[in-house]
Amino acid sequence: MSIALENVVFDTSDATALATFWAGVLSSEVDVGGNEFFATVNKAADSPTLMFLQVPEPRVGKNRLHLDLATADWSAEVDRLIALGAKRHDEHDEYGTHWITLADPEGNVFDLAEVR
Repeated sequence: MSIALENVVFDTSDATALATFWAGVLSSEVDVGGNEFFATVNKAADSPTLMFLQVPEPRVGKNRLHLDLATADWSAEVDRLIALGAKRHDEHDEYGTHWITLADPEGNVFDLAEVR
């Protein structure tokens, strides 16, 4: 028996709003049936689903888990993500990788690396 990664779950104040942001990031759509309490993105894909669950408490402090994304069209994608509502935090060029740390509309950080 083996274990498969099924979902990456985000606690949120509004599941539809945050799912809409991440669907835009992935050039996808929020799956049918989403609402302010529960929403998913990419449920039918052959990869982990992003799941968004409404919780009553706000996020406090830095998230301890984050997504690392990568693209060959780095500059254009950074601009596109900021237009979607991401906030720029830091930019790094270390360990042979160039990446930017961004935050989604609820402050969850994620990285976008440049594929060279």
